[in-house]
Amino acid sequence: MLKRKWRLLRSTPFRLALAFGLLFILAFLVADIITYQLLKRDLAQALDDSVRDTYSVVASTYSSDDAEDFVAAVATYARLNSPEDSIFLLVNEKGERLAGNVSLFAAKDGLSTINAADIGVKGDDRIRIQAGTVSGNRLIVGESYSDTDDLERIAFMSFVWASGVIVILTCGGGAFFAARAQRRLDGIERAMSDVSAGNLARRIPLEGNGDDIDVVAAQMNEALDRLSALVEGMRQVSTDIAHDLKTPLNRLRMTIDQAMQQSGRGGDIQALLLDAREESDRISATFEALLRISQIETGARKARFLPVDLADIMSSVAEIYGSVAEDNGQSLAFAARPASPCMVNGDRELLTQLFVNLVENAITHCPPKTSITLGLEADDGSFSATVADDGPGIPEEERELVFRRLYRLDKSRTTPGSGLGLSLVKAIADLHGAEITLDDRHPGLGVSMRFPAQQ
Repeated sequence: MLKRKWRLLRSTPFRLALAFGLLFILAFLVADIITYQLLKRDLAQALDDSVRDTYSVVASTYSSDDAEDFVAAVATYARLNSPEDSIFLLVNEKGERLAGNVSLFAAKDGLSTINAADIGVKGDDRIRIQAGTVSGNRLIVGESYSDTDDLERIAFMSFVWASGVIVILTCGGGAFFAARAQRRLDGIERAMSDVSAGNLARRIPLEGNGDDIDVVAAQMNEALDRLSALVEGMRQVSTDIAHDLKTPLNRLRMTIDQAMQQSGRGGDIQALLLDAREESDRISATFEALLRISQIETGARKARFLPVDLADIMSSVAEIYGSVAEDNGQSLAFAARPASPCMVNGDRELLTQLFVNLVENAITHCPPKTSITLGLEADDGSFSATVADDGPGIPEEERELVFRRLYRLDKSRTTPGSGLGLSLVKAIADLHGAEITLDDRHPGLGVSMRFPAQQ
């Protein structure tokens, strides 16, 4: 448990949450201080305005022909207000107290602040006063800071409590979200550890909310799917090589043994040597095809991509192999093509190889009188190329298997070939970002490929 907590404290999500939390708290405290100072200043200004207004109201009651009314007005104000809240004092030119609710004291003209205890008022509050001369008489009006101080104290405590709540929520929320993010990162770590230990079926769990961790996890899962497929492909290739090349190697050995025996008897071994060379060439061609597929799958040929016209390539293949199909008692035609060029980014040699393999595959495995058609259609920023025939087709359960290296249908094992033609087609299609599907044409087989148009 302690190790887990220590790991959380050292984790990047926690440090980021802590950093942003401290930054938010600092920003909130700065805003609190600024707000508090502005409020304090506004309250002080409001108190000064109130004192000035009260002084002006009291001073306005003076009339030159009735000084007694002025004294009476001050006395009334003094009687109606407690000295702890508001003070009033009127002193004549001789320094004698005419009216008021506090004892005599000296004050300079204008606004100033005094302590209540200094003028005999109970409490330790401060008092804001306004002093001036009205027709030779000294008038002093003041208000206590108690209400202002209470408001400042309430505001200060509010800011303190709000800051405390913000600190708790920020730290708690940051720790919660950091732990949640760390849990997801731990899931990624565990998945990658399992994969490195050999469990290629392991995948990173997704939250499904589409955030950045989910996006990265999904991309890593795609990479793991690709890795798993490549490893499975390598395993399958190794198995297929062991099974499918064992027979031709045995045939080659038997042919060599027969040649050696006939040579020992003085017989003619020319025909056996030719058979051995043909068998060796077939084995060599198989390995060259495997190497070519591997080279294509690495994507190195993408550096040679140029704008090419799919219609031109398919037309050339149909023209070249038309006579081959006729010699085999079949027909081959480019049945449908758009009027405008169908430009895609690709390698012309590889794309030609793709359509050649598909046409040769149809010619080889279809009986006489089979019609083979090539088609090309433009559709929403892509081009759909098809190679179809009305031959025997491929059973539905084997349509995905035929793209595997060295895989051959039972009925096609009697015909020449290595089982790599469709594997090469799939590799070339994937290199060009084309989706390839096999479908039943009732009768026959259709191979459809959707190529993205040139950008």
